[in-house]
Amino acid sequence: MNFFGIDITEENREKLELFKGLLQQHNKLYNLTAICDDNGIYIKHFFDSILPHKLFLHGASVCEVGSGAGFPSIPLKIVRDDLSFTLIESTGKKCAFLNTVINNLQLNGVRVLNIRAEDGGRMAELRERFDVCTARAVAALNTLCEYCLPLVKVGGRLIAYKGDCVEELEKSAGAIKILGGETERIENYELPEGGGKRTVVVIKKVSATPLKYPRGRGLERKKPL
Repeated sequence: MNFFGIDITEENREKLELFKGLLQQHNKLYNLTAICDDNGIYIKHFFDSILPHKLFLHGASVCEVGSGAGFPSIPLKIVRDDLSFTLIESTGKKCAFLNTVINNLQLNGVRVLNIRAEDGGRMAELRERFDVCTARAVAALNTLCEYCLPLVKVGGRLIAYKGDCVEELEKSAGAIKILGGETERIENYELPEGGGKRTVVVIKKVSATPLKYPRGRGLERKKPL
């Protein structure tokens, strides 16, 4: 079937519908999203998450930082079952919701870690282990790079979902270089039905991130590179 111009299966549609129901059901308890009407969820959450799916190489191991309610990871996993996901989320209640979704949708190859991104970036079992790190609406790009690039293996990519981020890109050039990255491509698009402008920034990891990053103690946000 056609989903705003993207071909998905009937099974995909059913899982998206189930995910929508779980999101609406648990939203008051977990404070997951301000967008909870059917149309808003489908356009501003699901379609927004799925649209750049071709930027993710087949079979990639993906780490998502600041998963929240599971965007873009859960919609991506629904339409791209070849991808495996590690979801990093610091809030326990949101982790509980994510595990509920994973179990109800019977998603394989998805795990949830209740940790902070800056801690994950210093853990040997996570540091520079992933083909892709992704995040949506988490932090300014220079801060986001310090959270994410330590998790990406050399040759892998950070795929950052942003709004209008021309100024952020300019401010992030130094941070991207320091952390071992290089801006590879920028994709601009608009959501259907006046849903707003979106930008996807793809940063390639060209060299190892220096061991002192991420700095921790909140410095990624307080004093961004």
